[in-house]
Amino acid sequence: MRLGIDAATLERLEGVRALGETWIRPVGLEADRLGRPTPPEHAFFEQLVKSGQGRTRWSGEEGAPDKPRPASRVGATRRLLVISEEMSYWDRGVTVSFPGPGLGDPPVTSMGTPEQKRRFLGPFLEPDRPRWGSFAMTEPGAGSDVAAIKTLARRDGDHWILNGAKSFAANASRADWIVVWATVDPSLGRGGHRAFVVERGTPGLGDFVVERKMGLKAYESTSFSLRDCRVPAENLLGGEEHYARRAGFKGAMKAFNATRPLVGVMAVGIGRAALDEALGFAREQDLLGDPRVRDRLERVRRRLRGARLLCWRAAWLADHGRPNMVEASMAKAVAPAVALEAASLGMELLGEVGGRGDHLIEKLFRDVKAMDIVEGTGQILRIVMARHLVQLPRE
Repeated sequence: MRLGIDAATLERLEGVRALGETWIRPVGLEADRLGRPTPPEHAFFEQLVKSGQGRTRWSGEEGAPDKPRPASRVGATRRLLVISEEMSYWDRGVTVSFPGPGLGDPPVTSMGTPEQKRRFLGPFLEPDRPRWGSFAMTEPGAGSDVAAIKTLARRDGDHWILNGAKSFAANASRADWIVVWATVDPSLGRGGHRAFVVERGTPGLGDFVVERKMGLKAYESTSFSLRDCRVPAENLLGGEEHYARRAGFKGAMKAFNATRPLVGVMAVGIGRAALDEALGFAREQDLLGDPRVRDRLERVRRRLRGARLLCWRAAWLADHGRPNMVEASMAKAVAPAVALEAASLGMELLGEVGGRGDHLIEKLFRDVKAMDIVEGTGQILRIVMARHLVQLPRE
């Protein structure tokens, strides 16, 4: 795993490993046992902020659009992937619960005006307390087909009025703000998309419900409604001129192309944990004398390494400002399936022990299923890759 990783990142990995043993896995097991997300006032989050976690990836500076990326920033995405994989090895649900702007960071960074970045990401440069941001695209009737969102946005003087419902938004009820995707006209499809930063306490934002899940229980997946929600016009992400270029949907997809390799490598982390636990159990039960067991364990290790390289390739392209739609789709489509194979093998080796519900592999088996769903299902991503293969036009 250390191939091509710089010394500073290796040092951070050691810190994450120590944090994982003392905090991340115990907090994840506690949340799974209690069946609820880790509360925002938990001492763990205070500890994270004190240690420098919970910050934005935005540098706090604005450069010219044609200015080359600083050398220090090239490689930042892959470094993020390396750290995120290790965090997810200890517990992916806890990793998503970490304070910070979360999935709201990429769209604000890539689409926001300089003033919007200062307003919404500035507090995450040196956070004074645990803070969260959130991202809300999914709706009860629009999951994988994000072009079908129905949340309506109507201009009313110096405000926009939003009406609709969102679901499965991570950490939304505790967030300072939520990036909400809406449409000015459903008949326009992707051309009608707009993104708004809706701040906590905005009139009409409410009905928060934390959904019950089979796994990844340490972070909240929240549904909420927007009822005549009045959002200031200056909270339209990117301003009106951004959407004159029909860039709303492109902005959403750019955010997904940045986060899909991240979700993929998180799945690799879960798969590594399942493989290590399965290997340990097989050794304890004297199962390693069976060549079939050894072969399947090695196959999982080989496939996990291949999935990691797919994620790293997509990250490398992102770091160098190159298109990575296909590579991001590959990473997200492949890695969760491999991780599920690792957890499934572990459950097979456990046998009846797995049915007791008290072994880490059983928890990982429940956790990993969501990885094929979030940030675009495997089926949808395979459609994206197939359309590109036969050179069909992008819809």
